Amino acid sequence: MLAVLAVVVGIAAGLGTCLFEMLLYGIRSALVTWFPANEAQFLFLIYPVIGIVLATLFVKYIVKDEISEGVTRVLYAMSRKDSRIAPHNCWSSVVGGATTIGFGGSVGPEAPIVLTGAAIGSNIGKAAKLNYKELTLLLCCGAGAAVAAIFKAPITGVVFVLEILMLDITATSIIPLLISSISATTVALMFRGFDPIFAISLDPSEVFIIKQIPLYIILGVCCGLMSYYFTSVNSFVGRKIKEIKSQYTRWGVAGVILGVLIFVFPPLYGEGYEGMMALMHGNTTELFDNSLFYGFSKVEWLLIVYVACIMFFKVVAMATTNAAGGVGGTFAPSLFVGAFMGAIVALICNVLGWHVSIVSFTLVGMAGVMSGVMKAPLTSIFLIAELSNGYELFIPLMIVACISFAVNYGLDRDSIYTKQLRMRGELLTHDKDQSVFVFLKLDELMETDFIRLKENFTLGDVIHIISSARRNIFPVIDNFGHLLGVVQLDDLREDMFKREKWGRSITYYMIQPPYRILEHEMVQSIMPRFKQTHTWMLPVVDKDNRYLGFISKSRILDAYREALVKISQ
Repeated sequence: MLAVLAVVVGIAAGLGTCLFEMLLYGIRSALVTWFPANEAQFLFLIYPVIGIVLATLFVKYIVKDEISEGVTRVLYAMSRKDSRIAPHNCWSSVVGGATTIGFGGSVGPEAPIVLTGAAIGSNIGKAAKLNYKELTLLLCCGAGAAVAAIFKAPITGVVFVLEILMLDITATSIIPLLISSISATTVALMFRGFDPIFAISLDPSEVFIIKQIPLYIILGVCCGLMSYYFTSVNSFVGRKIKEIKSQYTRWGVAGVILGVLIFVFPPLYGEGYEGMMALMHGNTTELFDNSLFYGFSKVEWLLIVYVACIMFFKVVAMATTNAAGGVGGTFAPSLFVGAFMGAIVALICNVLGWHVSIVSFTLVGMAGVMSGVMKAPLTSIFLIAELSNGYELFIPLMIVACISFAVNYGLDRDSIYTKQLRMRGELLTHDKDQSVFVFLKLDELMETDFIRLKENFTLGDVIHIISSARRNIFPVIDNFGHLLGVVQLDDLREDMFKREKWGRSITYYMIQPPYRILEHEMVQSIMPRFKQTHTWMLPVVDKDNRYLGFISKSRILDAYREALVKISQ
């Protein structure tokens, strides 16, 4: 049954990808294909903000749900939503993404497509009434199929799921993944032809030369540092844009930033595949089309500066587009930045008299930055090989991807997709111990059936209360619900039968708990507290120290075992 469902998911994801491509191409053709190459176009100043406004209104009034950051939302669904994705994601990301990118939003189409494919897999799995493990597998089949279809790269689709979505490699998982990726790729080949995405010809004499290994090592380090710039600037710019409370002001600021950047540097328009193709074919003059610098395309030093500016500003444009309300991803921008990083190294080498292939360095640079940004060296290696049929570049691809990954991992161990999820404790990983804890929620495990004692109670008052109590620990609170301490039944036993002591205040027997758990703490951070304090029960309070309940070590362990069984069967 899973094999049959994998075929259905693969075909549906492939058709969704083709629909997305047609819609995107239609919008772009209507807007920009008629521009004369030798003239700067002032329409670049207004196109991007129109796309962002349309996408924002579509999301707010039609979808009424968050659909940006597609890959992150897939990871979140796997960890917090039982791999269930809303049905509207089967089509809403296609419309929002095509509108954003078609009007010039400087983001990639892959994240919306991945979310679309994952939603297709999830909803087909729900219709088939699959359990959590099978539903997660079908969700991953949809995501992998979408990647395979958009790049015509079935191996990349499988590796993407295993490396980025972190699905375990087993016989029962790998076969459906392969089936869905092959099905989606077949659909893509039927509608879009058999040519690779980057149809380039590599000169056999320049594909890989042993003496260029030091240059590839340098490129790997540069890509690693560029990856760190990519993730850091994306977080910084996105945070600053989102801090703007007024949506109209946010649109205005984003519109000005994007409009000016795209007007000055036209290759920043959309996902930027045209600019990458120009570099890979050695047609660097095409980068100056519709630019203010069209007449200076033959000046070598200006070309290097121009390419470097495009590379650095691409990250700013991408982050601005997403933060302002656009729908898109970081997949294509990472390839774009990597292509320009590789081209810069090649251009500098050629200016210095060391002849190297711009095409080869551009392709290898793409793998380098993508490896660092996504923490996915295998995905980046196979993607570039399949995109270009450039299997002769496997050795430099491996060198640069691994070095870039190592450099960036030393600076930041999280990928651009996992950073926020890890901080919130919502990330599933190959570490099963930690992944099981992701499913546990403090508010669901907290116990609240404890009798609360007021600070003005006496021992006599408490004796009448505890006669019907089922617990042997009691929180003591003030009139505003603040936790003052706890009273344990064992501490009362000696005096509870001495009537002369019944008038003693209950605060006399009150002790301070060894630790207080905050209401939104992650469960995996609570377990060490029990070990440190040598206790089995801790109180839970809000940020103002108001008592909410107790959390017990035994309750967490029971829930852990139940979650482990759930994801294992």
